[in-house]
Amino acid sequence: MRVLGVDPGSHATGFGVVERIGGVLHHRQHGVIRPARGRPLPERLARLQQELDRVIAEAAPDVAVVERVFLAANPRSALVLGQARGVILSSLGRAGVQVAEVAARQAKQAITGSGAADKDQVQRMVARLLALDAPPPTDAADALALALTQAHAGVLTELPTRSRGRGHRQAFTRALSERTR
Repeated sequence: MRVLGVDPGSHATGFGVVERIGGVLHHRQHGVIRPARGRPLPERLARLQQELDRVIAEAAPDVAVVERVFLAANPRSALVLGQARGVILSSLGRAGVQVAEVAARQAKQAITGSGAADKDQVQRMVARLLALDAPPPTDAADALALALTQAHAGVLTELPTRSRGRGHRQAFTRALSERTR
């Protein structure tokens, strides 16, 4: 399973791709899309869409995970972030990629053990978990944390949620072994 994580922003959008082969996660790529500062919002959003479309085509993800919306103190920032998320969701939808959403706190909790972890902690743990030579940029680290969280949770979310009658333990075990191959 190949997972694309996306940390939305109108000035910097991080992306990261991990692949689960068997029970092992492998780093495939990461980066930051930075539309030119000072350009009008429609131009920045168009550039974001072009670059993300290129990443999606190269990575060919099975699923994407986008940071879930949070409440921002500044309404204008929240609105612009929402527009960037709309572009991201549209690109993923047009490419036919299944989309999941994960809150930043949830990803931090999964990666560092603390939902209140700072950017530096996330960068260091992502580098350690993926055996990277150096910590990735903060936006890319956040995206990789989202992808890692989804890749780990993916095995569990794909399992049958309800099984009744005799043999439910065998069905559960069989489903788990099929998804981790």
